Amino acid sequence: MADPTYTPPEVWTYDSESGGRFAAINRPTAGAQREEELPKGEHPHQLYSLATPNGVKANIIFEELLEAGHSDAEYDAWIINIGEGVQFTSGFVDINPNSKIPAMVDYSGVDHSGSAPIRVFESGAILMHMAEKFGKFLPTDTAARAETLSWLFWQVGSAPFIGGGFGHFYAYAPEKYEYPINRYAMETKRLFDVANNRLKETQFLAGDEYTIADMAAAPWLAPFVSGDIYGEAKKFLSIHEYEAVERWANEIMSRPAVERAKMVNRTWGEEGTNVPNRHSADDFSKA
Repeated sequence: MADPTYTPPEVWTYDSESGGRFAAINRPTAGAQREEELPKGEHPHQLYSLATPNGVKANIIFEELLEAGHSDAEYDAWIINIGEGVQFTSGFVDINPNSKIPAMVDYSGVDHSGSAPIRVFESGAILMHMAEKFGKFLPTDTAARAETLSWLFWQVGSAPFIGGGFGHFYAYAPEKYEYPINRYAMETKRLFDVANNRLKETQFLAGDEYTIADMAAAPWLAPFVSGDIYGEAKKFLSIHEYEAVERWANEIMSRPAVERAKMVNRTWGEEGTNVPNRHSADDFSKA
């Protein structure tokens, strides 16, 4: 139901008191708000993130590469506490001017060629960068590559409707209004139906091969299947209807690398499921 008392002003102005649960970390300006450097570990890849769905996407590609035997994919993962505004520090803004997690710096070529470190921000870009660098999880065949990238960017374009749309208005907004909840519930169910129709035909999103498209989509869709996101969203959206998505989500999320990835940069949940900062495989046994 619309708010009959609200009429948009001629010129919008920022009100820090509005915006719901995450109002304190959202604002209409960009750039660093304080000087603070980021930590740096010994590995060639430095990942700065949080175990949200977008953050888990980046963790997965690192853990899957290591699982596949690519020891050069070793990484340090540093937690970015968005509640404390670390994403607005000068160190983080230097690697991601958009102040969103995840972001990474690739130092692997610096000592050998003298080239500058490579910054990569946006989860889809991190997935592509690492997949292309190691020649894994992104097919080289032209048709298969195009299919994989199509599904990857389908997910990248869909996430705002699920998270900032449905998730915000259903779970986090300070008031419940019928129109935005209906609007984004409809779109979220449509996206689940797109995936479900595809996964009735193929084992994975891009076909019969596990790719970065699955790594991107699973952290967003699987929590609905398990009921671990947005309160009663699983029941509200009748997620049980999407049986092919359920089959695929359970398969992806039970992979050993994905199980580890879900733990990285996580500070909540059951005991033994958190590795706030990850520097080696030994950190998982200490969780």
